[in-house]
Amino acid sequence: MNIPKINGFEILDRITDAVFALDHEWNFTYVNQQAIKLLCRNSAQLIGKNIWEEFPEAVNLPFYSFYQKAVNEQIPVNFDAYYPPLKTWFDVRAYPSPNGLSVYFQDITEKREIANQREQHYESLFENNPYGVCSLDLEGNYMSVNPSMEELLGYSEDEFLSMSYVPLIPKNEIENTMNFFSKAANGETQNYETKAIHKNGRVIDLKATNMPIIVNNRIVGVFAIVKDITKENYTNSLLLESEKLTVVGQLAASIAHEIRNPLTSIKGFLQLIRSTEEINSQYLSIMADEITRIESITSELLILAKPQAEQYKYQSINRIITDVAILLSSQALINNVEFKLNLAELPDILCNASQLKQVFINLLKNSIEAMPDGGVISVSCLQKGANDIFIQVIDQGCGIPQELLEKIGSPFYTTKEKGTGLGMMTTLKIIDSHGGKMDISSTMNEGTTISITLPIETTKLL
Repeated sequence: MNIPKINGFEILDRITDAVFALDHEWNFTYVNQQAIKLLCRNSAQLIGKNIWEEFPEAVNLPFYSFYQKAVNEQIPVNFDAYYPPLKTWFDVRAYPSPNGLSVYFQDITEKREIANQREQHYESLFENNPYGVCSLDLEGNYMSVNPSMEELLGYSEDEFLSMSYVPLIPKNEIENTMNFFSKAANGETQNYETKAIHKNGRVIDLKATNMPIIVNNRIVGVFAIVKDITKENYTNSLLLESEKLTVVGQLAASIAHEIRNPLTSIKGFLQLIRSTEEINSQYLSIMADEITRIESITSELLILAKPQAEQYKYQSINRIITDVAILLSSQALINNVEFKLNLAELPDILCNASQLKQVFINLLKNSIEAMPDGGVISVSCLQKGANDIFIQVIDQGCGIPQELLEKIGSPFYTTKEKGTGLGMMTTLKIIDSHGGKMDISSTMNEGTTISITLPIETTKLL
């Protein structure tokens, strides 16, 4: 069988790449069919003609410099370039040879337009993002910032690009912030809250997300997205104070009743001493106990009412729960409710005691109000593993329907006729700020169980 031979030029006419060859004088010596199609010239118009005379616009474009490089250095070159007269993007590969230069190229205009559109989408997302967005190298130096970032911290883009993020973080936040950045630089996306110093010296609260920048399977930097939450935190603090004062107001009646009883005893013994003109040491002992009780109740009330200035300290969770039980004992008695405390021996935990007292006041008051016919509220507290404290509050109240459990904690959602829903929202916020978790389970007409896990050493401080 005779197989027809195909010479080199015939093969080049059949491939999908456009191909042309140039001699040492830059004259065309060969043009394949695909090249004729892309260059919009026939072979008679090109063969023997000088490329720079036929396509003079290319002299000031990358084509000229790359072709010269390939010939002068005798190395292959590969580049993308746009040729305006043809309104076309080309992917070009040029190979030097003893006869001159062989050029292979493809029309990549459509691919470039798609890539351009995608790039513009990302650029628009970056430039028009309402949050501050920036990229940093692995040392924490700014590589790019969007306009929102400039507005957020008051520095211009040029100023950002000459600094790192470190001087912008307050000293008491720098260790945690650097730790989060380091984890992101090692491939772990981080979400956290921190603070930053505005150019005018004002400190602002930030919610930040750090994520690794990965190029060719290698981490080359970190993206940061930051949101100013200063107003949000201020509003939350006002809400916390408002809720605290609301709780104090609701306690006023039961506190007045609780204080009235020892005052009545003291008044009676004073009248007895006056009438008998005899001071009995037993009378004095009882009076001192009653005064101590009044002092304890008023102290608890003052702790709840004062501004939230107390710092996190090591406190006894058992003492916190016991103090709240004492504070609410008269309200429990009026409603025929009994507190049963089962408190194991526990280590002190790092916490804000007045905030946790507010949590347990909210929970125990809710349980009392859910038991109009009286009953028992059990509070247990034990250590869970090496790092956590587990607390359960179990009542025998009316229960909460399953479809409503998910809504508990939402602002202004409440199951009470005259409630605001802010109590549980504040409770959840405090538990979260201590790095803890709270779960609620309930059975209708049987009661509700609230489970709280608190770390002994919380790292999530407000």
